[in-house]
Amino acid sequence: MLARLFALRYLFSPKSRSVINIIAGVSVLSFAMPVAAMIVLLAILNGFGSFMRSISSTFDADLTVTPHEGQTFAATSIDTAALASIDGVEALCFLLEELVLIARDGRQTTVLLRGIDDRYGEVFPIGGMLRSGSWESPGQAQPRLIVGRDLAVRTLGLRNLTDPEAELSVYALRRGSFSSLLPLDGYSVRRFGIGGVFVHDQEREGRYVLCPLAAARELLDRPQAVSALSLRLSEGSDARRMRRIVQAAAGDGFEVRTREQMNDLFFRMLSYEKWGIFLIMLLVLVLASCSVVGTLVMLMIEKREDAATLRAMGADTRFIRSVFVGEGVLIGAGGAIVGGVLGIACCLLQQRFGLIRIPIETALLQSYPVELRWSDLWLVAALFGTVIYTVSQATVRSVMHNDKM
Repeated sequence: MLARLFALRYLFSPKSRSVINIIAGVSVLSFAMPVAAMIVLLAILNGFGSFMRSISSTFDADLTVTPHEGQTFAATSIDTAALASIDGVEALCFLLEELVLIARDGRQTTVLLRGIDDRYGEVFPIGGMLRSGSWESPGQAQPRLIVGRDLAVRTLGLRNLTDPEAELSVYALRRGSFSSLLPLDGYSVRRFGIGGVFVHDQEREGRYVLCPLAAARELLDRPQAVSALSLRLSEGSDARRMRRIVQAAAGDGFEVRTREQMNDLFFRMLSYEKWGIFLIMLLVLVLASCSVVGTLVMLMIEKREDAATLRAMGADTRFIRSVFVGEGVLIGAGGAIVGGVLGIACCLLQQRFGLIRIPIETALLQSYPVELRWSDLWLVAALFGTVIYTVSQATVRSVMHNDKM
């Protein structure tokens, strides 16, 4: 405790050389900037991660049950009643997905046709996605497609999305009957009207086309087949724990995956990017600590006579070392506090006002998302404390050993 009081006194007392005061101030700022940058960058990556999880939920359910072998399975081969009765499962629906060719007026592209049943809206948060038409259109007598805006406008050239006469041709490969001599006979073709247009990120707008499950089965010649069973969990449920429960109920013939597992590559890359930025900022923090080395060396040279006086009064080497190590820690702590306040303030301002905007007109986000997490703040604090304490200890020990203080 006494060593800390001496350290505080040395920190705030006027130095005999004003250059030491200037260097001490620079040391505080050199620590403040990387700390603030680290907090802001981690918050931005957290924000992007949360945003991607939220938008992926519109096409990837909380839990997805797929067959272990093959692409489809019979809907009657899984006990949906047993799964629906599990505590924590709110709703479920069947999907049938397969790649098809979609064409209009000489324009064509490959998309993922998703057949959906009447309970699709109970599992996937589709509210707000539709810009024209209705999600009820798949249940009409004449089935219609729900397509992405980018696919409709840019790829297929549809200018009037509400035109009731607009139709799209969908080609699906006939299994087991494809001939290289008569390739057109290897496809089943059906014309669909457009029942709605959804808005999402550009990738999904150009990738997915939704239609009624019965129409998809007829086009793909899979009368009783489905590709997946999608489940929505109650809010606050642990997806990993629920995955194990649902897996036990579904049986060994099925595989149950969470939303993160469905997008494993993306979220893994996001995690690697976060740790990469963290390590880069750690290197910057270590380099910034060099300014503390110079401050401590000059301070210890100036206080050489004070150290001799303390020894005459009975202070040992450990006590004197603690005084100067505490001095280095206080300088770093001042920089960490300033940097923490700056970083948190920048994040809060970005959350509230969206000052830094994303320069992409079609982006779902208008400004960079930020999400502060206490775990990141504690991690930054622990990292900073370790660096500044290690550097201060090494500097003080070296100076005392070489200068015989």
